Amino acid sequence: MTAPVLEVRDLKVYYHTARGPVKAVDGVSFTLAPKTRLGLVGESGSGKSTMALALMRMIKPPGRIDGGQILLDGQDLVQLSQDEMRRVRLNQIAMVPQGAMNSLNPVTRIRQQIVDGLRAHDIKMTKREMDKRVAEVLSWVDLHPSVGDMYPHELSGGMKQRVCIAIAISLRPKVIIADEPTSALDVVVQRQVMETIGRVQEELGAAVILIGHDMGLMVQFVDRLAVMYGGKIAEQGHMRDIFREPLHPYTRLLIQSLPKLEDKGELKGIPGIAPSLLNAPPGCLFHVRCPEALPVCKTVTPPPQELRPARLVACHLYDAAPVVAGAVAAPVAGKEQAA
Repeated sequence: MTAPVLEVRDLKVYYHTARGPVKAVDGVSFTLAPKTRLGLVGESGSGKSTMALALMRMIKPPGRIDGGQILLDGQDLVQLSQDEMRRVRLNQIAMVPQGAMNSLNPVTRIRQQIVDGLRAHDIKMTKREMDKRVAEVLSWVDLHPSVGDMYPHELSGGMKQRVCIAIAISLRPKVIIADEPTSALDVVVQRQVMETIGRVQEELGAAVILIGHDMGLMVQFVDRLAVMYGGKIAEQGHMRDIFREPLHPYTRLLIQSLPKLEDKGELKGIPGIAPSLLNAPPGCLFHVRCPEALPVCKTVTPPPQELRPARLVACHLYDAAPVVAGAVAAPVAGKEQAA
């Protein structure tokens, strides 16, 4: 069995305020195998972007990592000093930020922004070698070398996002985190950007974590999916398995909210709003909005259960559901499992 390139164990990221801690990420665990694509999906406020910043060790006060491990090839990033982590960023783990419009320095040419990342890792090259490297990096994302002489305001939204991808892959990292890389882009450009990320990932042999809220995009791109809600992972498994048979009620509602051709003029949403993560109520955080909630959901937080190989769900509906010949028994309390 191939060892994971990234392993997150019981990660906790809290924002400490005068009224108490905001538990943005609360006990999250997952693994990422080499050359695979993991989707991290959920509504706004579920902790996805905080997770991305935590993996990059870029959480700023009043936030901090309050527990857990982030193992990159066995090295715990949580224990590294700031200087040690600076050398790991971009070199071993890199992030394509959300909103390329605000991620590039508006008064610096693209070439210099790529070069700055290389020199920050003590890459020693002559000017000619550096120019060749910049042209090579831009070609990886289908941009002409002349783009290196341009300023961000001279580029389209899609080109800016490709530049961000180029900077992220300039040192061939093992893990690429893409935090909603297609936000604020039109549908055609979104597809082009995702195709670029997919192609680059395969060429580099890297693993990718795609963060977003678009289930339709996830099903087209990722191999595995982790569904976040209230700072926790509600369900995770292979993308096709989850889409074919979602086990957690929240996952089912997310999938049902996707627009369908036969439902013209009708949009299905999830009733209610996501809970406040400041002094969150006991029990399952989804129970207030859950159409299948049980009395126990109001008082006891459901632990993740492996109902099938590589298929985990945190839900009391399956508290007494044994694994039977690769299938899960019907949920307790007479609840029917959605197909």
